Amino acid sequence: MLTEAAAAFGLLASSARLHIVWVLAQGESDVSGLAERVGGALPAVSQHLTKLKLAGLVGSRREGRRVVYFVADPDVVTVVRLMVTQLASRAEASTAPARRFRGTGA
Repeated sequence: MLTEAAAAFGLLASSARLHIVWVLAQGESDVSGLAERVGGALPAVSQHLTKLKLAGLVGSRREGRRVVYFVADPDVVTVVRLMVTQLASRAEASTAPARRFRGTGA
């Protein structure tokens, strides 16, 4: 199990792939829409999707001529959301002005 977890984390260690999973966690998309939303080149996004799909983190289905991608493993979404939320909270806390305690002179 740890080997599988390490492989999944290894794939998500790429900020581009993590961004793709983050966007797909918000809803399904085709490769063109993903490329636009993540600000990546279409061929690069397509290659990242292939890696994510081979690892079972992302799935796809055909809708006419389009291929629609989605997160295949909801647990991955949970982990990604938890990490992003925690990092955002830390960043917010570090930029918040220091508060003084009343009555302590501090």
